Amino acid sequence: MQPVDPVTRIRRNFEASIKVKQSAMTELAPRIALAADILDVALRAGGKILSCGNGGSAGDSQHFSSEMLNRFELERPGLPAIALTTDTSTLTSIANDYDYSQVFSRQVFALGNSGDVLLAISTSGNSANILAAVAAAHDMDMRVIALTGSGGGRTRDLLTTRDVEICVPAVSTARIQEVHLLVIHCLCDLVDQNIASQET
Repeated sequence: MQPVDPVTRIRRNFEASIKVKQSAMTELAPRIALAADILDVALRAGGKILSCGNGGSAGDSQHFSSEMLNRFELERPGLPAIALTTDTSTLTSIANDYDYSQVFSRQVFALGNSGDVLLAISTSGNSANILAAVAAAHDMDMRVIALTGSGGGRTRDLLTTRDVEICVPAVSTARIQEVHLLVIHCLCDLVDQNIASQET
């Protein structure tokens, strides 16, 4: 097979990413706005945001949490957010004593309260531990914002009318993750704007 020129391959990756983002923009914008409203309501009522994901999606959940706890682009007080992916002692003890599928759900049961929000991130929508976390969030009377792709997978079937799914119209994990990061930045920006509008 003839090797592809590296610069050409890079351009193709950029073009593919741009194409997916353009196709997602119109479809996802209303859902992102609704998700931001859910976050705003929860935070104003004294609630917190729990987030979870696997692999790159774990990184995205931590990215979101850090933007909430510290700051995004505007100066504001830190906001209560916990990434359920960061405590290795907790993760490994749950996986060892119970099952890896419960590493997030047991934390949701321990840390979640009615009025909190779960940000569940899965590019396939089929990760067993994400499905269990969504079910646990519902048991705790929490709303769920699900970032998915590939048609939403089994996560879509678990969501209720109180939840919001932001499903990237793509099947490539890389492309889905690239849009997920943009969605997270949109959510952070809207949270900032809502806080700024309340202060004026």
